[in-house]
Amino acid sequence: MEALNASFVPSPRIPATSAQVLRKSQFLHFQFSSIPSSFVQSYDRNKSSSKILTTLSSSVSTETLDPTEPALETDSQQETFDWYAQWYPVMPVCDLDKRVPHAKKVMGLDLVVWWDRNENEWKVFDDTCPHRLAPLSEGRIDQWGRLQCVYHGWCFNGSGDCKFIPQAPPDGPPVHTFKKACVAAYPTTVQNDIVWFWPNSSPEYKDILSSKKPPYIAELDDPSYIKIMGNREFPFGYEILIENLVDPAHVPYAHFKLLPGPPAKNRVKLDREGGAPIDITINKLDKEGFHASRFGGITNFMAPCVYKSAFSLPPKKGNEPQRRGLLLFFCVPVGPGKSRLIYTFPRNFGVWMDRIMPRWVFHLWQNRILDSDLYLLHLEERKIMEVGPTNWQKACFVPTKSDAQVVAFRRWLRTYSGGQINWGGKFSGALPPTPPKEQLMDRYRSHVVNCSSCSLAYKSLNALEVALQVISFGSIGAVAATKQNAMSAAARTSLVLMAILCFAASRWLAHFIYKNFHFHDYNHALL
Repeated sequence: MEALNASFVPSPRIPATSAQVLRKSQFLHFQFSSIPSSFVQSYDRNKSSSKILTTLSSSVSTETLDPTEPALETDSQQETFDWYAQWYPVMPVCDLDKRVPHAKKVMGLDLVVWWDRNENEWKVFDDTCPHRLAPLSEGRIDQWGRLQCVYHGWCFNGSGDCKFIPQAPPDGPPVHTFKKACVAAYPTTVQNDIVWFWPNSSPEYKDILSSKKPPYIAELDDPSYIKIMGNREFPFGYEILIENLVDPAHVPYAHFKLLPGPPAKNRVKLDREGGAPIDITINKLDKEGFHASRFGGITNFMAPCVYKSAFSLPPKKGNEPQRRGLLLFFCVPVGPGKSRLIYTFPRNFGVWMDRIMPRWVFHLWQNRILDSDLYLLHLEERKIMEVGPTNWQKACFVPTKSDAQVVAFRRWLRTYSGGQINWGGKFSGALPPTPPKEQLMDRYRSHVVNCSSCSLAYKSLNALEVALQVISFGSIGAVAATKQNAMSAAARTSLVLMAILCFAASRWLAHFIYKNFHFHDYNHALL
């Protein structure tokens, strides 16, 4: 696995340093590292005794399996995946402000996430006031720690009970105690520094946490691991998001010059990116997801939301512990044509860089990677919807082992959910219209406003831009207002030079802000 450490992606226009090597490890390199020959040889020796299946589709119309492997072990074909009996991640705690309610959508449900300081817990409610259906996410948290609707002032406690109706006379009937005055409160928990919720507010699920918990990732609670979380909203659906994350073959192409390609002797002869065969084996597929092997490491899809890819590196010195890391993706179905990604890459090596580098700096680079295939995926989803998601296997030709995880995910979706998400009849199935590319890829709405670090950096950089312009125009004004004999020529020259430099810096900063916090195109044809 030394190849994994040796060819990490460089940050643009930054000299190669030890810090650079660590930053390169932060995004998706494990997806396409070259396969160690020792692992392949070991795998070949034990192949006959292991119960595995190389998932391989070699026909346009049917999904064909490798006949040399045993049949894939699956649960009963009659089982159905219940999308509303699962835990879903909503947002990282670090990106939620305890002072205000937050509007979020998961599984087509409009939610309000807010901090109940009376119980010291995050709460997830239906984002609808029972009075006149105004969004509670536009409300406030009052001085008693209750969630207040700002349309008419109704107040609710952490259980969803209405505690105050301003318009109800104090000597009248206690209408605030009526069941219809309550807000639907969903089971909620915080695990691995992420707020999770159960999308069913029925009383029978009030204590669901005691019998079923969200997937637990031990490394995220391990103090020896560093982890920086990010989140991003996407204009394509959950199915496309998962497909893209479990597909290592697209990385050297869709993310060309952003992430390194695998070493390949035929790079110049065949193509500039150096794509190569990728041997992926599906070890198990059932209603809970699937397990796969590649490059000597293990990957897991834990249905419906978690994709985990683990890797390890040899210690630099003999007495050091083994260096380990994960690629962790929490994939959230928002609605048809919309999804949310919460990502983090915990590791127990190179932790010093994450502790000194601002979180928003990492997000700049990671957002550029996410943007580089966003438009492709948005259009791809529309083509799949034209033929119908249940016809995916007939429409897509996936003949190589590099597509094994994509095929496995589509097989899981077809086997346990009829090929698509069950939205509970809330949607007609039509996708939202495609907006202009600048709007489709706008980082401000899809990330900045939802990220505490990037939002603060955005405000600070905009303030700095204004300050530079004020200094620039102020310097010119001072020169113009001062009589010629009252200021030396050197002072005048210095003020004019400072004005020019500050104005130029403000223009550069404005371009930097727009490119990194609003829109950055990625034209593959011109690279």
